[in-house]
Amino acid sequence: MAYSQQVTDHFQNPRNCGSFDDAEPGVGTAMVGSPRAGEVIRLQIRVHPDGARIEEARFKAYGAAPAIAAASFVAHWLGGKSLEQALALGHADVAQALGLQPSQLHSAILAQEAVRAAVAALAGGPAQKEDSKP
Repeated sequence: MAYSQQVTDHFQNPRNCGSFDDAEPGVGTAMVGSPRAGEVIRLQIRVHPDGARIEEARFKAYGAAPAIAAASFVAHWLGGKSLEQALALGHADVAQALGLQPSQLHSAILAQEAVRAAVAALAGGPAQKEDSKP
């Protein structure tokens, strides 16, 4: 299966790879996916001290090119966005931006789940959502 130019670019040149210190104030950490399913995204967001916007996001991902590209895309896109804008990002937005094929849509859904879980972690909600499928 051929990948779009956007997927190839984000896969070969990922943006915002890495991590923040979990103990740092204003950092929300999410871990979504499942090693058994073959895709895991760890996404962290760091909000400005006033809580009005996301200063930066970083990710680590394991999986196929579309999953890594989706994590790279959202981590890059989140910088400067409000939490409301982050929560409004839909998987269809990610899929369209990356030119994902219908069979690759699960990668966009996983990236969207990571964003929502990272925002929830800021508010003290659950920071992890692991797929229970074998």
